[in-house]
Amino acid sequence: MSKREFLSRYNLIINKLRKKFATFNEIHNYLERESEIQEYRFTVSKRTFKRDLEDIRSLFNIDIEYDFSKRVYYINDAGQPEVNDRMLEAFDTFQALNISDSLSGYIHFEKRKPQGTENLFGLLHSIKNTLLIKFDYQKFWDSEPSLRKVEPYALKEFKNRWYVLAKDLNDDHIKSFALDRLKNLEITTKKFKYPADYNVEEHYKYCFGIISPNGKKPEEIILSFNAHQ
Repeated sequence: MSKREFLSRYNLIINKLRKKFATFNEIHNYLERESEIQEYRFTVSKRTFKRDLEDIRSLFNIDIEYDFSKRVYYINDAGQPEVNDRMLEAFDTFQALNISDSLSGYIHFEKRKPQGTENLFGLLHSIKNTLLIKFDYQKFWDSEPSLRKVEPYALKEFKNRWYVLAKDLNDDHIKSFALDRLKNLEITTKKFKYPADYNVEEHYKYCFGIISPNGKKPEEIILSFNAHQ
């Protein structure tokens, strides 16, 4: 069986369970129908199916589990539905890009600069292990980059851009640094103490986007409109 058949079968299993939980027989019948439509052999034994679930978990971080009481398989989001949705969204994109050897005539990408996602793994590692990091940061209005030493606390996405939320050791303020303006990331061996009272959701509760309040309290604003508005 080719790698494309393996990936196509994984895709079918995931899409089947995205719609609704299912028994093994229901999944088997679904794969059998798709085999006839696509002229591939997608049907597998229960033993191979279990190996497929391990591969799906390993390759795509999508966790498919078995509910013994209902005797069905389902996608477990482990209390993080937004993370799981993004994983499935990324999987959809991967599958779309994987279907053709020549994409230029079918897919037209937005012209934009890289988003700095190559540093996501390193930043997550430094956050989880509370390690100080250094990087060169190019502000939009500055002509030259500046060296930053920060304590990384979290990653945040806003309008398809990624930011690392970190305390800048220059002034001890928590700031957001856009990953696409971050270069030469260095993860040091120096540890820091993660603040016990820091919570990303609470920190940005009254904020729009990535603008940090830095201790300012929210104010009540009364808006007035006419009937037409």
